[in-house]
Amino acid sequence: MSLYYDAAKFLLPSKDQSGSLKSRVFGTKDLRSSPKQVYAVVAEASRWSPILAEVVEKSQLLQYERKASSIPWDMKGFRSIDELGTHLGTIDVGRTKDDVSITTPSLQKAKQLQHPRWVRINTLKSTLENQLQTTFAGFENVTSLEQILVAQAATKVLHVDEHVPDLVALAPGTDLSKTTAYRNGSIILQDKASCFPAYLLDANPDDGTCLDACAAPGNKTTHLAAILEGQTQTGRNIQVWACERDKARAGILTGMVELAGCQDIVTVKAGQDFLLLNPAHNPWNKVGSLLLDPSCSGSGIVGRDETLAVTLPSNVGSDHVPDKSRKRKRHGKTDTNSIADVGEEKQGSAQPADDRLQERLMALSAFQLRLLLHAFRFPNARRISYSTCSIHATENEHVVLAALQSGEAKQYGWRLLTRNEQIRGMRTWPLRGDIQACQDKIVDGSIGAYQVAEDCIRCRPGTQEGTQGFFVAAFIRSAQEVIVDVESSNGDVVDSEANEDWNGLSDGEWPPPYATNAKI
Repeated sequence: MSLYYDAAKFLLPSKDQSGSLKSRVFGTKDLRSSPKQVYAVVAEASRWSPILAEVVEKSQLLQYERKASSIPWDMKGFRSIDELGTHLGTIDVGRTKDDVSITTPSLQKAKQLQHPRWVRINTLKSTLENQLQTTFAGFENVTSLEQILVAQAATKVLHVDEHVPDLVALAPGTDLSKTTAYRNGSIILQDKASCFPAYLLDANPDDGTCLDACAAPGNKTTHLAAILEGQTQTGRNIQVWACERDKARAGILTGMVELAGCQDIVTVKAGQDFLLLNPAHNPWNKVGSLLLDPSCSGSGIVGRDETLAVTLPSNVGSDHVPDKSRKRKRHGKTDTNSIADVGEEKQGSAQPADDRLQERLMALSAFQLRLLLHAFRFPNARRISYSTCSIHATENEHVVLAALQSGEAKQYGWRLLTRNEQIRGMRTWPLRGDIQACQDKIVDGSIGAYQVAEDCIRCRPGTQEGTQGFFVAAFIRSAQEVIVDVESSNGDVVDSEANEDWNGLSDGEWPPPYATNAKI
């Protein structure tokens, strides 16, 4: 039982909620159970807590078992909602599974909003047609994503995505880890929303090289490489630079590049801080497209442990079954404050306070804006995609508008890629930016909130689109607005104005406050 007592420490509301759940669990020294087991219990208990709370209340479990803990419940062995229903038969409270209605609102919502398994076909090594005939042979090809979202776990159904080429959706829980295609890099597990930045960028090899500014772990980098390779004629040299300041994460990036088979296209710059690149110097003055997916709050990631929220069942009622004793002896001591005694005043979310969250978002958005403005300074660049796996306007529309209304945007001629100009799959995507968030930050009368919102793309978790929470927008400038280059004394092509103003980022300014490595 020590496992559950250890887990409860992280599920109950606490003043100390700094850092991710994983860092808190593995950083706790007095655990009696394996940190790996504790993390699994807490993550799954949080995930299933709305359903469990309703099940516990409907079964009146806490009325029969007053010492039973409201949390945590070890759900890690349940691969589907149906297994949860089956497990109710094991609750020994004098009631059977048939006595408890399984059609609770939270259960029905969960059945409707299961997150699919998204798989990108790596066209550097294979094709969609080949994978349909091999890895996915025996899978039923269904016509709508909805059929995937409501499918039971690991059901052999498949849907070819209509927005992003070479992307398929599988039923939740489908395990591909032992397939040959997964092991050799022919298929890559990547959320649909995570495929948007490289696809929206729509980089043209004729415009110059490409630069992924914050590249690890490498899904977007390798996707960009595959797109470029598909657009290039045989024998044409294409180049993607992939910067990653953290050397440990750069190692993961390198491994991903090698697995995807694009080491001849992608050059990993391990330990390279994007903000310390001088855009005026070779080879950066030849960069034509930039993919910018900076560290963010990660609030859009399904199951993100930093947004841990727990719904507790009510154990207060007028028909409680009498309890012989409210005391529990453990290790020779009497414990009168067990988890079973948690009252309504302790129910709710264990998320950070609003003011603390806002402070964190403001620090992140300031850092994200600085990265974006630095990208504006690359003299030959014509296209930039900016994305986050965040649901907060502070990191999304607000950063885009601050960049649009900046002196750098006006000086270098940057504007948003309009919806009508976007590649077809992105143009037809239904979820757009937040109009109210745009209205809140417009100070330039020439910029319209509706148009900015239309040009931005959003993904929301828990919707019929089946994606994580995500945001992406693209900036462009015409060839006539590209900065005129001059020759430097050492023969490098430079932009004299950019060279004069650029100061990089000092060591004292790194790392940015509250930055995380949230990526999907």
